[in-house]
Amino acid sequence: MAEEKKSPNQQLQERLSVKKESAWIKLKDKIEAIYSFSETYKSFMGKNKTERLCIRSMIEMLEKAGFSQIHVQHELKPGVAVYKNIKGKSLIACKVGSDPMKVRIIGAHVDSPRLDLKPYPLYEDAEVALLKSHYYGGIKKYQWVNIPLAIHGVAFTKEGKTVEIHIGENPDEPRFIIPDLLPHLAKDQMKKTGENIIEGEELNILFAHIPIDDTDIKEKIKCNVLKYLNATYGLVEEDFIAADIELVPAYQPVDIGIDRGLIAAYGQDDRVCAYTALRALLDANDCKETVILYLADREEIGSMGDTGAESFVFINFMREYIRKTGVTATWDELLENAVSISADVTGALDPTFKSVNDPNNVSYLGHGVSIEKYGGRGGKYSTSEAHAEYMHYLRTLADTHGIPWQTGEQGKIDVGGGGTIAMFMSRYGMDCVDVGPCVLGMHSPFEVTSKVDVYCTYLFYKAFLEDSGI
Repeated sequence: MAEEKKSPNQQLQERLSVKKESAWIKLKDKIEAIYSFSETYKSFMGKNKTERLCIRSMIEMLEKAGFSQIHVQHELKPGVAVYKNIKGKSLIACKVGSDPMKVRIIGAHVDSPRLDLKPYPLYEDAEVALLKSHYYGGIKKYQWVNIPLAIHGVAFTKEGKTVEIHIGENPDEPRFIIPDLLPHLAKDQMKKTGENIIEGEELNILFAHIPIDDTDIKEKIKCNVLKYLNATYGLVEEDFIAADIELVPAYQPVDIGIDRGLIAAYGQDDRVCAYTALRALLDANDCKETVILYLADREEIGSMGDTGAESFVFINFMREYIRKTGVTATWDELLENAVSISADVTGALDPTFKSVNDPNNVSYLGHGVSIEKYGGRGGKYSTSEAHAEYMHYLRTLADTHGIPWQTGEQGKIDVGGGGTIAMFMSRYGMDCVDVGPCVLGMHSPFEVTSKVDVYCTYLFYKAFLEDSGI
């Protein structure tokens, strides 16, 4: 049968209207590359569930690629690749371009919602030893009960010895858990709002059960735990105050769906962007402009602190960059004329909870990388908004390289919203926009992304770093 000829109005509609198509169809010749990239991504995510582990692995990747620490370089010539390790929790990496007066920056964050231990967490009650936690970032507290948890962290003994603790990821290791109240006795609990079904002070982790065999000891199980910690790690109870110990889901990343098109993993907000941005930096070739990757900590709690984007560590790096490149500009002049991406995720349309989104202005799984003009909440509070000129540049960049992209907002107006480090990057005067994949179940213990969106994110970051068109 001959193909039906389109009417002039149909042709007009096709030419003028936005085409929302699946990136899987647009990139059907890259399916093998998409799945291959996803395997390396899942491997990275399964091994790096805290900011310390993430930064350590990324430094290993950088050094393998020929990056060196910036403080060992006396001068930075075009082509030199360096990094700065910021207290093991944040990182800045840089490739000096042939035109070091021009700078391109991608900023992401490596922290994720989790449970931290309190300064004195260990106690005994009802024939078990427990650890008291303090949740970090925006979580639904009820999602963290009755799931297997792993422990990762570092502590220091009174003698100054560094002790690393990693328990619960390997098959032969124990896991930990926060038990919930049984439904038979939860009549009053079930009357509470979702925010209070599990209270913050009820996030207590089952840690041990066997008592020490000594009638003179009152808290026998706690004593046995302290005995184990001292024998295994050299720790005493006071050492908990000199420790960063985190509880994270003990899940490994998995494929979701019979077609294996989705990935479920803990911490995809925002390590999916951190990983894809790092891969883009490593793979970027022939960069005329200097390209910088800034991986910040503490975004989930407001970016405050000495490893967060609110600190001056990025300014300090730029000052050192200027000294060692010899460029005739101040750090504020360089940054005001820079272009940047705030690499962060956005919420995907959930088919079960569609009412919280405007369907015309939301990101869809499988439609490519999301480029969001602004975030924030309500009347665009606590955000940065990209200008029309910059949005035009970015969509042109994506279209020129054949990278599927989409745009939207995170929820209906006044329903919710969210912040990124874009407002901290743009305060220097540089153009900045939020770019990353959309996520289902954001901030849950097991977030979901589309493999094609993750790959499109990598492609976009790489194209941005290699470009010099603005």
